Amino acid sequence: MNVPLSSVSELSRRDFLSKVGKGVGLAALTSSTVAAMLNDLYAAGKRVGHLTPEQAAMDEDFWYEIQQAFTVTRGIINLNNGGVSPSPRIVTEALVRYQWQQEDATAYTMWQLLEPQVETIRTGLAKIFGCDREEIAITRNASESLEILLMGMDLKSGDEVLTTTQDYPRMLTTLRQRELREGLVLKTVKIPIPPQNLNEIVDAFAKGITSKTRLILISHMVNITGQITPVKAVCELARSKGIEVIVDGAHTFAHFDFTQSDLGCDYYGTSLHKWLFAPKGTGLLYVKRDKIEKLWPLMAAEKKQATDIRKYEEIGTHSAAIHLAIGEAILFHRGIGPKRKEARLRYLRDYWANKLKHLSNVRFNTSFDPTQSCGIANVEIVDIDPVAMGSYLFSKHKIFVTPIVHEEFKGLRITPNVYTTLHELDRFCEVMEHVAKNGLPKS
Repeated sequence: MNVPLSSVSELSRRDFLSKVGKGVGLAALTSSTVAAMLNDLYAAGKRVGHLTPEQAAMDEDFWYEIQQAFTVTRGIINLNNGGVSPSPRIVTEALVRYQWQQEDATAYTMWQLLEPQVETIRTGLAKIFGCDREEIAITRNASESLEILLMGMDLKSGDEVLTTTQDYPRMLTTLRQRELREGLVLKTVKIPIPPQNLNEIVDAFAKGITSKTRLILISHMVNITGQITPVKAVCELARSKGIEVIVDGAHTFAHFDFTQSDLGCDYYGTSLHKWLFAPKGTGLLYVKRDKIEKLWPLMAAEKKQATDIRKYEEIGTHSAAIHLAIGEAILFHRGIGPKRKEARLRYLRDYWANKLKHLSNVRFNTSFDPTQSCGIANVEIVDIDPVAMGSYLFSKHKIFVTPIVHEEFKGLRITPNVYTTLHELDRFCEVMEHVAKNGLPKS
């Protein structure tokens, strides 16, 4: 049974809002709707406060409260949250409110009143990542963050850039453009699917390094399998050889609990509209403070900004509303609790995967070692085309998944989220088991 809101003292509520909002602009809390939603979240969190994250992950009453915070349709079972995730209602309402606000005397309101408040959002993001606020730039997505890094480094003809064959296509395309235009050399290594242990990934990078290697690009989590990589070990290896490392964190920020010190990286880029549930078109770029001056911005900035992280935000006129609404996403993330959120995402992955593991013709391209994966997994029904399977799941059962066809493997990427119900996962497993035993229908 949920704790009635009336039993939560006003002092406790204020204390909660103060804690989760510290470093985040709280102007949005003037909205009674937002305040009520956060009170509900606080009450639910207080009820499971005595539980470990793993115990709380199985408390369906608590997660029912989280599910109700989203306005998603239940007519579609969305298991493709890895591409982009719905935002909770408080984020969407904040976005609309800020949007209306900036339409009033726009040039004054947007640039004089709203844009300065983005600094509190920068502080909130830095707190989650565990770094200095002067090392965080707010971008439009992971691609922009990583393009800034990949295009901003001074490299010359013959310099080698090392990454994996499973890296994100857009980043490989970026490096191939520099290869064609400037004579850089793109080298890729294969990593096991899945590896027996994380050392296999470190060894793959170590073997790919040559005397000409100047840069390593590594995905913190491989987007097509959900494989978590040993970023810190690779960064340490690279640093010992004078090699820079760029970390693609598109699928890890606010997905599971970590900070910059756990990675030991100098550069990191991510999207905020995936696992933080921020407005669409928001991202984060981390550049270690002593690296800012030598990294060129994607769009030209004045010389006086040479050491200012904000030089990477110089993109011309843009909406302040989407940046400010990140604040509500931070409140929601902290209200759930990062460790509880991580445990729930891993619990959901294990829930559906364990229902399919016993089938002899079902193969997983993701390790279930908790140090190697969290909420994302890739599954294959042997001899069933994943594209045809994805089409069947959606056209006949309104289950939305991501077919993956890679030269090294194939399967379906399955990414539930905190609003996903166990009933929805049961339905997915029923259809998968039926096809595994009987094949796809002819028509």
